Amino acid sequence: MVSQTAAPPTPASPPAQDVPAYAPGELAALAARHGLTVSGARPTLPAYIRQLWGRRHFIAAFATAKLTAQYSQAKLGQIWQIMTPLLNATVYYFIFGVLMNTKHGVEDFVPFLVTGVFIWTFTASSITAGTRAISGNIGLVRALHFPRASLPVALALQQLQQLLFSLGALTVILLAFGQYPRPSWLLAVPALALQAVFNTGVSMAVARLTAKTPDIAQLTPFVLRTWMYSSGVMWSLDHLLKGDRVPHTVMVALEYNPAALFINLTRYALIDSYTWAQLPPYAWAVAAGWALLCGVAGFVYFWKAEETYGRG
Repeated sequence: MVSQTAAPPTPASPPAQDVPAYAPGELAALAARHGLTVSGARPTLPAYIRQLWGRRHFIAAFATAKLTAQYSQAKLGQIWQIMTPLLNATVYYFIFGVLMNTKHGVEDFVPFLVTGVFIWTFTASSITAGTRAISGNIGLVRALHFPRASLPVALALQQLQQLLFSLGALTVILLAFGQYPRPSWLLAVPALALQAVFNTGVSMAVARLTAKTPDIAQLTPFVLRTWMYSSGVMWSLDHLLKGDRVPHTVMVALEYNPAALFINLTRYALIDSYTWAQLPPYAWAVAAGWALLCGVAGFVYFWKAEETYGRG
């Protein structure tokens, strides 16, 4: 006869402890009293600016590393930083200057064209880099806690550093075509500074848009190409808008669009034959307004979505 061993009795579960119920407002007060904050919460705007300033060394190092690595696989290396806009200017010269004869009536057409191409490339490259600011660094965004604005700001700084290389080549071209240094060359400094602020603001706005809707990055080249053609990079807007062929509203929109303003202010600073009369009225004030508006609005727009980057 098989004996059956009785199973040991199951130990009684400890009595459940009563967990006090808190209302949402009470939980928030309790967390605040003990110094707890929501993980990944967006800081206030002043605190965010302080955090960004605290990462200034990282921003500078990140921009320099990106610039160095950009052409690391090419045999000519960093020479492409100068060769790329020069080759673009050469192609535009033959297509627009020679075949389409847009150089007709434009004094110092080569300095005029090369200046336009270099300055336009600064804006276009900054905006294009902004489309990849979050998606191109998603591993960094998800792994580390830092103000996300560091990324578009660093990429805009990278494009500014690249522009400084290009300005060396531009100076050589200006000298070769009889444009010698004069006091007005100093005006290029505030013009480029305003452009850098404008580029950074737009880059930050684009960075937020593409982080949420990646398809925008595919549309950006078409938007930039249209913008380039309407900004007088390869031809003189002053000559194009003469007469009654263009409605006054369109003429004002073309003259005061920010890319055209920054290009023409730099041409005014560097090219002898480009005079104050060829600039629209209040050009400096409007350029400063564009820089302030886009710089501040782009920064605030990016900051408002700080807690969403890298999620999903």
